[in-house]
Amino acid sequence: MDRCWLLVIVSIGWIFGAIDASEGDADPLYRECIEQCEKKGSVGASSIQHCQFLSDGVLVDSPWYMQEPLYVQWKQWNCRSDCQYFCMMQQEKEREALGLKPVKYHGKWPFKRSSVLQEPVSAILSALTLVVQFNGWLSFFLLAYYKLPLRPHSGKTYYEFTCLWHIYGLLSMNAWFWGAIFHTRGFDLTEKLDYSSSVALLGFSLILAVLRTFNVKNEASRVMVAAPLLAFLTTHILYLNFYELDYGLNVKVCITMGIAQVLLWAVWAGITHHPSRFKIWAVVVGGAMAILLELYDFPPYKGYVDSHALWHATNIPLAYIWWSFIYEDAKFRTSTITKKSR
Repeated sequence: MDRCWLLVIVSIGWIFGAIDASEGDADPLYRECIEQCEKKGSVGASSIQHCQFLSDGVLVDSPWYMQEPLYVQWKQWNCRSDCQYFCMMQQEKEREALGLKPVKYHGKWPFKRSSVLQEPVSAILSALTLVVQFNGWLSFFLLAYYKLPLRPHSGKTYYEFTCLWHIYGLLSMNAWFWGAIFHTRGFDLTEKLDYSSSVALLGFSLILAVLRTFNVKNEASRVMVAAPLLAFLTTHILYLNFYELDYGLNVKVCITMGIAQVLLWAVWAGITHHPSRFKIWAVVVGGAMAILLELYDFPPYKGYVDSHALWHATNIPLAYIWWSFIYEDAKFRTSTITKKSR
């Protein structure tokens, strides 16, 4: 459930960020800098190597073997993107000298690159959350199949939601993987993969929230709940990837699914006597407080740490607590079922 807050927060960010997303890149000096950079291949004392290359990565007036390294081509950094970066840095130095605050360029704060990382702190924190997600899923896997008793005839787990949590774990790791990649280098492909994987996780999390909070055990009933939502998710993801990356539509879809599942878990935690219900409240309250970081939306400190990076930091403990609830839920349900069967 921790990841669902991401979609809600990002959706809010799209709404508020659209107002001043281009304040920096609308500056005539910034645009003039890019134009001159593309012609001369330099910004101040910085020489732009990529401006000596064509769009296919081949050096101008040089033989075929003079090509950029593969890792440079993968990063998709080219003459224009490098000119935008160095012009942005130059503009921000000038603004700082005049006592002006940083502004956004192309909808993003001016981040300083670090090696291959476009937003280093957010990328690293996303990777750490991925590690926590993997550790949580692995712990749950070992608990379900090696620590808790299995049904004597079928060898299956007593816990009715084991398979669903496995799927959730895989989707969650996939989403955080592409989130880390997107913060490493954001371009069209990584953007679509990040959004698609996040929407897939958010949609499945909603299905799982409905099934667990209403304790749906019958397979036919589960199919009836999941089928229309899966059909909608598939259509929505295909629409975003192959027709139009409609941010406005995605905002509505994400906010609706995100709020729905948060309310389901919050109400269920309030009426159930589950021994780990307080962990759900911790995730809900913690996620709600983390929204304040996104709404504050301050520029990156020293060019690296902004409010979104701090939000990523909050996801590490929230992911741990959430998997701890899943772990305890499996133990609780297995204990309840085995006691009844005696």
